[in-house]
Amino acid sequence: MRHSIAHTVFTCLRTLLSLVLPGTGQRRRAAVHTAPAPEPVIPESPWSQPWLSPSKEEAAEILRLRADLQEKAKAAYNLRRQRERRRVLEFAAMGIDYPYVYPGSPFGPDEFEVHV
Repeated sequence: MRHSIAHTVFTCLRTLLSLVLPGTGQRRRAAVHTAPAPEPVIPESPWSQPWLSPSKEEAAEILRLRADLQEKAKAAYNLRRQRERRRVLEFAAMGIDYPYVYPGSPFGPDEFEVHV
């Protein structure tokens, strides 16, 4: 109990002395400087950069050109098939078998030789 009474008296005296005789700062401990709080990291908005992709009109032009190329390729393929069919028809009219072979076919051009 003596300890708590002495502690209370000492605290009161210390408070009174600090009010009457403020500290000059010569013997005080240096104040602990805390590091400043870091600034919050705000992610960069993707809209702050210029638009790098093609515009709607440019994209439409690219797709239109691609469709045109595909259309031309399909037309060329169909034209080759039609020419081949006409050639086969001409050979058939002359009585000659047309040696239609393709890579990996089960028969070769020798199978079409005419044996008279």
